[in-house]
Amino acid sequence: MTARHAIVIGAGAGGLAAGIDLARSGFRVTMLERAATPGGKMHMREVDDRAVDGGPTVLTMRSIFEQLFSDAGARLSDRLTLTQSPVIARHAWSHGGTLDLYPDLTRSRQCIEAFAGSEDAAGFERFYSQSARIHRALAETFMAAPKPNPMTLVGRVLRQHHPSSLIAARPSPNLWQALGQFFSDERLRQLFARYATYVGSSPLSAPATLMLIAHVELEGVWLVEGGMHRLAKALATLGQELGIDLHLNTHVNEVLVKKGRAAGVRLEDGTVLPADVVVFNGDTDALATGQLGSEVMRAVKPRPRQKRALSALTWCIKGNSSGFELDHHNVFFESNYPSEFSTIFSEREVPTKPTVYLCAQDRGPNGSLNGSERLLMLVNAPADGDTNTWSEDKVARTRDNALAVLERCGLNLIFRDSNCVSTTPTDWHGRFPGSGGSLYGGASHGIWSSFTRPGARSRLKGLYLSGGSVHPGPGVPMAALSGRLAASAVLRDIG
Repeated sequence: MTARHAIVIGAGAGGLAAGIDLARSGFRVTMLERAATPGGKMHMREVDDRAVDGGPTVLTMRSIFEQLFSDAGARLSDRLTLTQSPVIARHAWSHGGTLDLYPDLTRSRQCIEAFAGSEDAAGFERFYSQSARIHRALAETFMAAPKPNPMTLVGRVLRQHHPSSLIAARPSPNLWQALGQFFSDERLRQLFARYATYVGSSPLSAPATLMLIAHVELEGVWLVEGGMHRLAKALATLGQELGIDLHLNTHVNEVLVKKGRAAGVRLEDGTVLPADVVVFNGDTDALATGQLGSEVMRAVKPRPRQKRALSALTWCIKGNSSGFELDHHNVFFESNYPSEFSTIFSEREVPTKPTVYLCAQDRGPNGSLNGSERLLMLVNAPADGDTNTWSEDKVARTRDNALAVLERCGLNLIFRDSNCVSTTPTDWHGRFPGSGGSLYGGASHGIWSSFTRPGARSRLKGLYLSGGSVHPGPGVPMAALSGRLAASAVLRDIG
């Protein structure tokens, strides 16, 4: 018998995971990627003579990728060198204070006690205990399972856990309010409220269940030798070994529909590729807005612009630093955290005093500076990349504002303009059509937000979904899980 044919549109983490699972299950898989390299947001930028990670910089939930490789008859450790970071992240405040968090609960508690006192150190213990309970309740019932509705999620939790787990996993109050129950020091609320930005959201609106990220980080933060884009390359190589036919620099113009189901694609050059199923690994709003043809617009609900998650301005830099001892992951805060999110989500602007993330990619346990170092600097921005154009002056002004925050925290960066490559929300929208520049799909705002993402099955038969804009949500590990869920749905439906 001829193997069934699956076309995967997009070679991000979700598309790669879906393709790997389908290929090892006997499908003939064709993967079509519009970029020159696989990986989606896992990409690198050339700055002078150096390769700088321009997207995700950290690997968490390593077990997801170990299981993906193992199920395909391979070993992750044979393909990549992973080193656990001894420091989760280094944090600094312009109004005073520096704090490191560690993948060691006792050591982090000691640092917090020295930083903020015994009361907040005790609050930290309670916070992490709550984080662990939330993670236990939702890891298998929500994150690794097909998209639930509120009732089916309750049923799953009750079948696997004590009823008290439902109380632990409750989404209200919002994350910012919930953190006030554990910490009196505003700086600690800022630090842990930043978990909302991991899913592109405001801590003032995101559900308290995002506290589970603290438990995920405690399980380990891993540095990928050579950068995160090496993970994408390893996934693509594994897929090709299983028979995936990967085409780069290939743009899909249309998903074809025949007799009420997805039946293949038409490429930009007019080539038609028939298929039994199509897996779309991109922002689902590209489907809803007709960018892959009018016949698939009904496959997903459109996402209102005001419900988009965060975008970002990033700068890949080759330069030198002084005045502050950087670790691999560093976060620099100003004093008024809530105002940052009202500026972004309500005023649709970037704050003049933004929180700044800085990844010093040559730092860490096996790092080596050798003179200048590779840096990724990031500030959050509204996802209006399809309606607002970022002028060179506005990008330069935002960069100067971010550098000023670093200076107030004690860090000076020195680099030539020619060794600084920026990416704006408009650029992100160009790379990921339909997104408006959002890096996370829809914002996780409100207690029902986790149930509003599309699941693996679209409304159109034969068209399946993966990526950060679908269940279980954004981030490299979650996107990979979404790809596995899409492949499982295909196998259950047509086998």
